[in-house]
Amino acid sequence: MNVQTSLPALTEAEEKPRPSALANWVKKRFWFILCVIVPTLLAAVYYGLFASDIYISESRFVIKSPDQKRSSSSTLANLIQTTGLSGGQEQTNEVMAYVQSRDALKALEENPGLRDRVSAHYADFLARFPRPFGGDSFEDLYKYYGKMVSARLDTETGTAVITTKAFTPQDAYQINQRLLGLSEDLVNRLNARAQTKGISEAQKQVELATDRANAARIALAEYRNAQELIDPEKQAVGVIEIANSMIAEKAALQAQLDTMQRLTPQNPSIPALRNRIGAISAQIASQDNRVVGTSTGIASKLGGYEDLLVEQEFATESLNVANAALVQARAEAQKQQFYLERVVDPNLPDTPLLPKGLLNILVVFAAATCLYFIAWMFIVGILEHAPEK
Repeated sequence: MNVQTSLPALTEAEEKPRPSALANWVKKRFWFILCVIVPTLLAAVYYGLFASDIYISESRFVIKSPDQKRSSSSTLANLIQTTGLSGGQEQTNEVMAYVQSRDALKALEENPGLRDRVSAHYADFLARFPRPFGGDSFEDLYKYYGKMVSARLDTETGTAVITTKAFTPQDAYQINQRLLGLSEDLVNRLNARAQTKGISEAQKQVELATDRANAARIALAEYRNAQELIDPEKQAVGVIEIANSMIAEKAALQAQLDTMQRLTPQNPSIPALRNRIGAISAQIASQDNRVVGTSTGIASKLGGYEDLLVEQEFATESLNVANAALVQARAEAQKQQFYLERVVDPNLPDTPLLPKGLLNILVVFAAATCLYFIAWMFIVGILEHAPEK
């Protein structure tokens, strides 16, 4: 008897193994597992096992001006005025823009070697530089730098805040400390630039006025040497005084001569007296010619001398005005000086604040769930409106 014929024939369904309940559950929820559970598990594995600790260092500063007014009253307006925030707001914005600039990154590359610190082997592959599928250029580093360093203005306290992130506490502290030093250097450069800009023009005017005054003095000295005159006005006055004294003497002698001729016409002193009067008359004419009447007279030289003298006086006055303006420009530049005052020095963090693993895992789960249900609703809507075949 054949044994096979004695056994009941097995159906096709009984020959195949039955899937388990877990397999059925997975099959029914395959897309949910793929779109939600798998990303959440990957996030949990990354943040639980691989994610590097990130330490944060923070510092605060304000920009002040030394000439800000102080008040003994304790009103809110006076307190704000004494903090220097309103006076240095523009400089604070410039410093914050510099902290996040490529120039600051270049300085940090040289000291303390930012590129080597953010690409260290102890940082995980997703957090360190360069990022996966990212480049190693300076622009790529600058984009990475923008996520590791931030500068903002705290409107509640009125202080500027510099925040730096790094994979070690020492790196975060040193980078923040270096940025504060660079910020102080920037404020000093801005002060020097403002001082140079305000004083340079006044200094230039002083130099021009000095050159003009020197040229006027030289021209006047050359004119005196060429004309053999020291002061034409005073010399003309001296010549006129001499001529006047001789005119008086001539008048006296003429009166004496007239008297002799009337009383003693035969007086032997008359010829001598006449000769003396004639000599004095010649001297008077000579003195008059020294002042006027000839091309070499003092009067002909007086116009050129007065022009040079006026030029010298005007140049000297211009030099005095320019020097006063330079002193005032220096005083104004001193009033406009600003300095960076550290309110809070960079801290050396003792515990990592990032990444927030649990929060990030929940965010991944929530985002994946939302996307899954959006896609599910979209597909269901398509199927409901699809035409029946």
